[in-house]
Formats: sequence, structure tokens, C-alpha cells
Amino acid sequence: MQVHFIAIGGSAMHNLAIALSRKGIIVTGSDDEIFEPSKSRLFKQGILPLNLGWDSNHIHADLDAVILGMHAREDNPELLRAKELNIPIYSYPEYLYQQSKDKIRIVIGGSHGKTTITSMLLHATKALDIHVDYMVGAQLEGYDCMVKLTDDAKYMVLEGDEYLSSPIDRRPKFHLYKPNIALLSGIAWDHINVFPTFENYLEQFDTFCNLITDSGTLIYNEEDLEVNKLGHKYQSKLKVQAYHTPDFSPMEEGTVLRYDGKEYPLQIFGPHNLQNLMGAMELAKCLGINPADFFSAMADFKGAGKRLQKVIEKDDFVMYKDFAHSPSKLKATTSAVKHQYPNRKVIACMELHTFSSLQKEFLPHYIGAMDSADAAVVYYSPEVVAHKKLPEISVDLVKDGFGGKVIVFNHTNDVLNFISNQDWRNSVLLMMSSGNFDGIDYDALGVKLCETW
Repeated sequence: MQVHFIAIGGSAMHNLAIALSRKGIIVTGSDDEIFEPSKSRLFKQGILPLNLGWDSNHIHADLDAVILGMHAREDNPELLRAKELNIPIYSYPEYLYQQSKDKIRIVIGGSHGKTTITSMLLHATKALDIHVDYMVGAQLEGYDCMVKLTDDAKYMVLEGDEYLSSPIDRRPKFHLYKPNIALLSGIAWDHINVFPTFENYLEQFDTFCNLITDSGTLIYNEEDLEVNKLGHKYQSKLKVQAYHTPDFSPMEEGTVLRYDGKEYPLQIFGPHNLQNLMGAMELAKCLGINPADFFSAMADFKGAGKRLQKVIEKDDFVMYKDFAHSPSKLKATTSAVKHQYPNRKVIACMELHTFSSLQKEFLPHYIGAMDSADAAVVYYSPEVVAHKKLPEISVDLVKDGFGGKVIVFNHTNDVLNFISNQDWRNSVLLMMSSGNFDGIDYDALGVKLCETW
């Protein structure tokens, strides 16, 4: 087998390329830009392109497939050449389905929580030595590749992203996996550049449920209004199983979960994380894992990459970083931290970085999203707004969108100055972004703050 990747440097694409290479498939690829850590990982696997740029000579009749990434354009010369030679062209999710169509496919979907739930399930299967293939959208501790493909695994665990599949396939990725077992964690409007109305966005999740195989299973969060509606809608067609936030109590280093008359100490915290854990437990039951074994296996789970990840802790100060950027994720993350540290001052800083978040029409959806924090800062870069070719937004517009006592900055140095001038005794700093505040080194910042007293 020979497979060529167009746009091999993407965060998802390079993981799939490595997985296929490890499976024994001959992998080639191209891209016009490849950044770290993709570059080093591809080099280590021996499949880093020698030169940057597109070249139609990379495409030849001996190729069995071409996998097209979102970074490529419709007029890409390699794509056009592949079409001329009638070589099968797949999107990333299409090829994952091809690799798993004879397995039991478990797909985790939702606007928020899907990476964490997928990570939890993988943590348990690894701890209990259950062999599964997988694809997850974040770098996890203990894994050097976020895609695993084998010929003998019975199950394939897939994080189900609702974004588009490729430049020539406008279907959401999770529509292509055809799950045998599916989970929906929650629905909150996102990706408004692709789904212009909430109704249109909601329709994608309805379609996802309709694509679950006959007599398949839908596990759903009954505390989410829209997900609960779908759970009831499909109960005559599918096996359905609801889950909800369990009984738990915060403790100094995490949480005590109470289930079926027993207590389980955990390192994760917050109602949203515990809710995700119950969804993962229901998935684990489908793999034959009983709840007691699952919760015991989760005792050392610290969270998915960049999801409430502790940066530094000293005395009565702790700093976290998180990937949260949408209104629902901001609210859940900020609330979780305040719930865990009710007697500390919580200062939350977030960066508007995604296409949706920087649109003036979407800003009102952030109202109250950071109200759980004792102080809240929102940062955005006018240069990023211009780069994304969006209309200008003002500080006042952002402030009105969030409401409350939110402070808005559009220079990174203003954020750093604000943070540096705080008294961090008996406090928590929460940094939330899908970027990095235009270059803030979280680790260095944490060390600096700890040295101030």
C-alpha cells in the first residue's frame, strides 16, 4: 500500500500519517508549511517531506490513495493531478472509516467535553490492558501519537468533530464514522462561519444520531437540553442510555466520587469533568468494563492535554491553563475552578482567538460566561481580526458581549501587566485560549508569579 498526504503537517493529518506508517503502509506527503511538533514527529518517523511546497510529480499511478487535509485548497496541483489519474481521494475522517469499517466504532461527539471523554475512555482501556484502536484530538500524556490503527483491535474509539471534512467535502467529520456506539455530551452553537444559525448547527447532531447503525447505542447527557431531546427522539430506534453529574465532593487534591455505595478518589475536579466521567463510564460498560474497575483505573487520570492542566502550584497559589474558548466551555471551566477553590480568589483570563469568537454577531453569546470568576480578563488581537478578514471589533463591544465586570485588553503586555500587579496569595490564575495570548509562555509566567513572594 502507498498513500500520499496532501497537507501532511496538520495536527490531525500528521498523526494519521504516522499511524499508517507504523502499520507498514508506504507514506509520502507534502505541505507548504510544517510547524512543531508535527515537523519533529514526522522526521522521527522518516516521513517528513524533503522540501516544502506542492508538486504534482508527487502524484503517480502507483498510489492507492490520497488523503486531503483541510489546509489544502481546491485548486491544489497535487489534488488536480490525483483527479486526473482517478486515484481514490479521501478526507481524514473518510480514511479513518475505511480503516475501521470492520470494527465496532465508538464515536464521542458534542460541542464540548468530547476530547476529555475520549481521553478518559482511552486511559481506562490502557490501564486495564484492553486493546483498542483510536483517534483523539489532543496530545495525551503517555502517548506519542494520537492515532492508532491495527488489524486485530475489535474496537475503534473516535473523537467526533463536527467541523468540515476537507476542502472538497463539506460534511462534518462525525457524519462519516457511522458509529455502532455513540455519545453526545452537549450542544452549544459553534463554528458559525460554517453553520450560520443555531438550527443549522443543531441539525448536524440530529443527522449524527440518524447515522448510528441499526440497533446501535446512543449514550447522552440528560442535563443538556438539546442532547436530552435527541436522546428521547431516538429511543425507539436505538438503545439509549442517559448519564448525569454524579454525587461527589471536592477535596484538596481533586475529588471524591461516590457511586454504588463506594467512594473513589480522583485527581480531576468540577461538575463538568465529573459529568464527562460518567459518560466515559457508560462507554466503558459497552466494552465490558464494570464501573468499579473503571473508577479505580481513573484514580491517576489528570485530564486531557490543555484541559484544566496545572501549570504550577506553590503554597496557596495555583495556575491552570485550558483550551476553553467557546461560551459553554468558558462557563464550565471557570465554574469548575471556583467550585474547587471556593475560598480563593479566582482570576480568569481568556483570549478571543477563533473565527467564531471574533465576530461581533457572536459576542453576545458570551454573556455571563466568566461570572464565576472573582476577576475576569478578555484579550483579543486586532491583528488577528484583520488576518481573519473580519470586521473590526472594539473594546466596548467585547465588554458588552461578556457583561459583568470583565476587563478587556487588546495588547498582550496589558494582560501581563494586569497579572503582574495582582496579589496572588490565596489565589488561582486560569488562562484560557485555543492560542497562547500571542506568545505568553505559561510556564515562565507561573514561575515568575511564584517568585514574587
